[in-house]
Amino acid sequence: MEPGGLEWLLVPMQQLVAWGAAGAMVFGGVVPYIPQYRDIRRTQNAEGFSTYVCLVLLVANILRILFWFGRRFESPLLWQSIIMIITMLLMLKLCTEIRVSNELNAKRRSFAAADSKDEEIKAPPKRSYLDFDLNYFWHWSKFTDYVQCVLTFTGVTGYITYLWLDSSLFVETLGFLAVFTEAMLGVPQLYRNYQNRSTEGMSIKMVLMWTSGDTFKTVYFILNQAPFQFSICGLLQVFVDIAILLQVYLYSHYPQKPVSHTAHPASTKAL
Repeated sequence: MEPGGLEWLLVPMQQLVAWGAAGAMVFGGVVPYIPQYRDIRRTQNAEGFSTYVCLVLLVANILRILFWFGRRFESPLLWQSIIMIITMLLMLKLCTEIRVSNELNAKRRSFAAADSKDEEIKAPPKRSYLDFDLNYFWHWSKFTDYVQCVLTFTGVTGYITYLWLDSSLFVETLGFLAVFTEAMLGVPQLYRNYQNRSTEGMSIKMVLMWTSGDTFKTVYFILNQAPFQFSICGLLQVFVDIAILLQVYLYSHYPQKPVSHTAHPASTKAL
């Protein structure tokens, strides 16, 4: 058989592999959150999941989409950001509804500052809340408030990007901020483990899933010649994941102190 005779088979196979890699890139990032979402919904307990994870990923992916307007990159990476934003909004909606239903004596807090009597639940507030107080930021009582905040952030950063779109320095900085923000997602978990000298309450399966996903993502960046910011921060993200796995080994084989804190059944990369 002539060498060219296999082209009819190799070309479709290569195309299939490329589609598979692109599909994994688009949807792979949300896979770890599926069991998390189901567990929270089943237990009606969202304490083990930090909504700040949603905040970090929303900011990172909004900035990445804006970066696309200044420097076009692989379309699967763009779709990945869109899918991740939708996923984080769904997580926020579920967590907010469960948290508010469990808070019987609390004052409703909103993104648009309000201090009216109809915002109270059963008991008057101990103090007058101003919702832009950093102590209560991203801890609102309605999902619509999170949507308003996300839309406000998108509108402001989008307008700034429109004004500076012709500046290559601004565009490259925007791309770096987008992927660097996402790369830092595991740092709070890393720091929490260091403070507690323990990894109890952290899902090792979740970290392994993140490590494999981040490794695949970084290899995809490199092979597809994505903007250098993506590759550098992807490597940083893998490094953080490996550091957390090293903590698992270190604290399990060489306990630093007796563990007294309560484990959360639904831990994530950042708590």
